[in-house]
Amino acid sequence: MTDLLPSDSNNRLNIFFHGTGSGGHLALGSSAATVEQNGQPLLLIDCGPGTLASFQQRYQCLPPALFISHAHMDHIADLEILTVRARLAGLAPIPLFAPLSIITTLHQRLATYPGSMAEGDHNFWQSFQLQPVTQEFIWQQRQWLVHATRHHAPNSSFALQLPGIMFYSGDTRPIPEILSHCLQGDERLFHDCGLVANPSHTGLDDLAREYSASLRQRFVLYHYADQAAGDQLQQAGYSVARPGDCFMLGTASA
Repeated sequence: MTDLLPSDSNNRLNIFFHGTGSGGHLALGSSAATVEQNGQPLLLIDCGPGTLASFQQRYQCLPPALFISHAHMDHIADLEILTVRARLAGLAPIPLFAPLSIITTLHQRLATYPGSMAEGDHNFWQSFQLQPVTQEFIWQQRQWLVHATRHHAPNSSFALQLPGIMFYSGDTRPIPEILSHCLQGDERLFHDCGLVANPSHTGLDDLAREYSASLRQRFVLYHYADQAAGDQLQQAGYSVARPGDCFMLGTASA
């Protein structure tokens, strides 16, 4: 697309991990990350418990925009806090990019609580500019692609790709069929992985069975139980994201 930003030194992107933990083990924080441009927040991916505090500590502001991968509470719970803080700060509605098939669940879980603020005159959605997403969206003149992944229910969790720059899996079982068709360059691959697989998540043994060695070399693993699990993933030869890690993604054009 001709209206997207050119590649130059003023468009350097990083991804910062606010947390890397799995849903039942939040000692490492909820898995969530912010794509940065020149050190400033561009897009927050997921907003589970503790994510907003980490975000504000790092950037001294509220998120400029969010992408929600799925509606499990360890990825959305802090949206309840965010809607109140944004309203009290008098901010314009924050763009919230959500895959179309999760919007009903998102609404039921967060937007139906009576009286979002004790002061009244507010509902959850007033703080957000809901942007339903199917296959792609444009944010800050960049094209972001969205892919349904293999979660415990069809069309319940989604990966986010910035073509040629990064691929962030969200919660998923192995998805070799997606990666073999969608990658457009040398994307850094951030992949859900714990030690033991389950119907919603990838396990360590899955990686060697499902992915080529060349692809596995590009993985950075997150969404694991605790520090010991992260150490075991690293000892198996993988790069592992830890809370507070920031990975360089390169100089971006979409």
